[in-house]
Amino acid sequence: MRETQEVRDKVVLVGLNSPVLKRDENADEGSMEELAALVETAGGETVGTVLQNRASPDPRTFVGEGKVAEIQLYCENVGATMVIFDNDLSPSQQRVLTDLLGVQVLDRCGLILDIFAQRARTKEGRLQVELAQYQYLLPRLTGMWTHLERQGGTSGQGAIGSKGPGETQLETDRRLIHKKIDKLRADLNEVRRVRGTQRERRRKNEIPVVAIVGYTNAGKSTLLNQLTGAAIPANNRLFDTLDTTSRLLTVSDTLDVVISDTVGFIRKLPHQLVEAFKATLEELEYADLLLHVIDVSNPDWQQQAQVVESLITELGADRLPRINVFNKCDCLPVGEIMPHGEDIVTISARTGAGVDQLLEKIDKRLDKGSRRVTLHIPYDKGGLLDMLYREAKVESVSYSETTDVVAVCTPKVLGRVAEFIEM
Repeated sequence: MRETQEVRDKVVLVGLNSPVLKRDENADEGSMEELAALVETAGGETVGTVLQNRASPDPRTFVGEGKVAEIQLYCENVGATMVIFDNDLSPSQQRVLTDLLGVQVLDRCGLILDIFAQRARTKEGRLQVELAQYQYLLPRLTGMWTHLERQGGTSGQGAIGSKGPGETQLETDRRLIHKKIDKLRADLNEVRRVRGTQRERRRKNEIPVVAIVGYTNAGKSTLLNQLTGAAIPANNRLFDTLDTTSRLLTVSDTLDVVISDTVGFIRKLPHQLVEAFKATLEELEYADLLLHVIDVSNPDWQQQAQVVESLITELGADRLPRINVFNKCDCLPVGEIMPHGEDIVTISARTGAGVDQLLEKIDKRLDKGSRRVTLHIPYDKGGLLDMLYREAKVESVSYSETTDVVAVCTPKVLGRVAEFIEM
């Protein structure tokens, strides 16, 4: 059941399709539907959509003076309180459009940042979102001081009649934001240092790390819940989970892994967010295996998968072993031909169908030759038991003429044991 929340704004959506824009910068019906879903996630209500085809964007108003007048009249007729563009706007375009339309204007980037600010719960998540917001805000400060924009401060460099506090205030704000950004980056570097320590500990313990990645709302949190019983919220809503959750998962008798979900990806993900969330997303680079969760019930799943692939490459994790997990197979018509292959598995994270096959594939990809053995350790070699507790999976210990240990060990650990005792 979806949460009910008060509608914050009535929103008109605007998108531009132009041959001079890159494919991922253009708006189309699919991206506009996704933008409407983002508005709903943010607590707004979409009351109209304007999709324009134009030879090239207008440098001043992006969509042209005539279209702006049309949108302004449309906003009055439907009682809109906000206009959100599916394309990225420059700070000057956003300022001009706000003046001409008489309502607040945001672009897709600003909307996503607002959603992230609502959803972040942990200290780390809030730090990352705050950094992205300040980076987005910095070039837009001028628009907040339009009532003083003709005043150039008291430096004596401005035109006659331009002296005043405006530029001084603008420069003060910029300095404060730069200081805040530096402080946030320092805090996130400390987060990275702590994560590095945790990573080193896992490496020493030889615990593999599995990272779940995928498009937003593909079912990553539902899959983590199904595998581990994590009980994290998993609603049918974009960016419902921002904060990374990690759990220990027993894949088989000989394999335990740490499995983590990550923030969902989306088309036109703001570069400020990618940069800010690198403290979290860099975990992908150090994972032993990626599970790329794909919503196969979505008609645009191929395009969504490509978006995720591009971001994985940008984060330097494109060479890692990967299993493509096609989720929501229960939402497809009976008899539908499903993707198949060596590193492909089809599941329903909601019902659990196909999860056993997924565990088998994880076990196969991460198999390091571990096996269950019974070790007879002489009492004068008792220090080996401590080593086994640290570096192997000890299942039972009994005492007779020797200390008898049943444990799951990697070849490396068995080699170290064999140096001291005869198995």
